[in-house]
Amino acid sequence: MKDLIRKLTEINSPSGRESRIREFILNELKDSIDGYEVDKLGNLIVWKNGQTEKKLLLDAHMDEIGVVSSFIDEKGFIRIEAIGGISAYNLIGSRIIFPDSGVEGVVGIEGETTQDVQKNLKELNFDKIFVDIGAKSREEAEELVPIGMFGVYSTEFIDMGKRVVSKAMDDRIGCAVLIETIKRAKPKCRLYGAFSVQEEMGLVGASVVAFNINPDFAIALDVTAWSDTPKGYKRMSIELGKGPAIKIKDNASISDRNVVEKLRNIAEKNNIPYQIEILIFGGTDAAAIQRTSAGIPSGTLSIPCRYVHSPHEMIDLDDAENAVRLLKALVEEE
Repeated sequence: MKDLIRKLTEINSPSGRESRIREFILNELKDSIDGYEVDKLGNLIVWKNGQTEKKLLLDAHMDEIGVVSSFIDEKGFIRIEAIGGISAYNLIGSRIIFPDSGVEGVVGIEGETTQDVQKNLKELNFDKIFVDIGAKSREEAEELVPIGMFGVYSTEFIDMGKRVVSKAMDDRIGCAVLIETIKRAKPKCRLYGAFSVQEEMGLVGASVVAFNINPDFAIALDVTAWSDTPKGYKRMSIELGKGPAIKIKDNASISDRNVVEKLRNIAEKNNIPYQIEILIFGGTDAAAIQRTSAGIPSGTLSIPCRYVHSPHEMIDLDDAENAVRLLKALVEEE
């Protein structure tokens, strides 16, 4: 599974520009599914037929956070705007790649004096940062990175053994879990796997998928925050390596009680480690799915992830593998 995760995270596909990651996922699954569709928004929906007419939807968003070039000054320095929840603090000193041109740049901060820099760091926002691609003029920069071009973090995949680090674990790790579940499972019901677009811009794709499929119930696969680093989130109890997390609530939704109990019962029956998640911020595609049509019972299964929305997100491979085991057992139940 490690090699799959590496390949998924190395693909650069920010929200609204998901064609590269969609092509890879479809190629990965083409021999393991009974059919697929790419809808008008760009969501990839695949399915495997089962023995009953009941429909289960598993969703993982395939986009990642990023930036878009918004202004170029006379010296060729590029101003950027956020795509999704990307922090100016995480951007400082990082490298950005603009996939459509392959050009990379370094993020810098304004400041005429050391005092200016210190003040700007304390009150940092996108007005005070820029991307330096080495251009010497506006004209040169516009040739390489025109206004409106999308960019993402430029980082390398780091193999730490049982733990791995990369940009875009949110939510390529969910995509990896879904891919492996679809490959391994022999579903009793009709299983739909959705690789949705633009989650980072407001859960855009999942609501369209859910409306078209109208499943009997649904589970979103995403990452969650952590509490196992020094002075980690003290109102949460999520640790890497302790199993996937069954979400109770976040700031966008409360998981359906029956979905939660179903996941817990299957985990316990199959001796699969799991954690209970109460996320104190954020939300997942489950919030969009549950509001669709006449209402769809929904929940979230999360992979614990340190340093979410940074250039270096860390997950434990055991958590991902146990998520696959849990979902496989779920879809193979009556």
